[in-house]
Amino acid sequence: MSKTALILLYFGFIFFHCEAQSIGQKPQAFESFNVSYIQNLGSCSYTVIISTSCSSTSYTRDQISIAFGDAYGNQIYAPRLDDPSTRTFEQCSSDTFEIYGPCAYQICYVYLYRTGPDGWKPESVKIYGYNSRAVTFYYNTFIPGDIWYGFMYCNSASSSLQLIGQRSFFFVILWFVLYALL
Repeated sequence: MSKTALILLYFGFIFFHCEAQSIGQKPQAFESFNVSYIQNLGSCSYTVIISTSCSSTSYTRDQISIAFGDAYGNQIYAPRLDDPSTRTFEQCSSDTFEIYGPCAYQICYVYLYRTGPDGWKPESVKIYGYNSRAVTFYYNTFIPGDIWYGFMYCNSASSSLQLIGQRSFFFVILWFVLYALL
């Protein structure tokens, strides 16, 4: 195999395995989400940064809760993040929270809950955890009242195997093309 073909194969492998995955989904309502199933074992710390959109109301008196977790059932819940006396969730601002809960692996879902008369439009929620990479969920929409609203990006085992199969197929095709070029 020529040096050029090996270099192309190497960079193809690096590109395919290191690609950034952008998920363009919009947040969804999750009517059956039940916080009574959440374990409240405060053994790990999470930093959560919530940015409020500049097109949100100037401030909100609404009560804001958050729940997030991993694909293995480790769930973290903070029943009330808002505090009108400290001006949290003002328009064009970012608020940082330290939340304690069970130790989770890669965070793959987040839900926000809002109750109150004002309305609120978060731009994004960024979560840092001990056992996972930082993950950002982009809302940029008003949170409906009295319902859990957010993102579920957790993969099942079957969808993970399907992605592995697609990647393996790609590498076989790439190998044949490079071999044919020699």
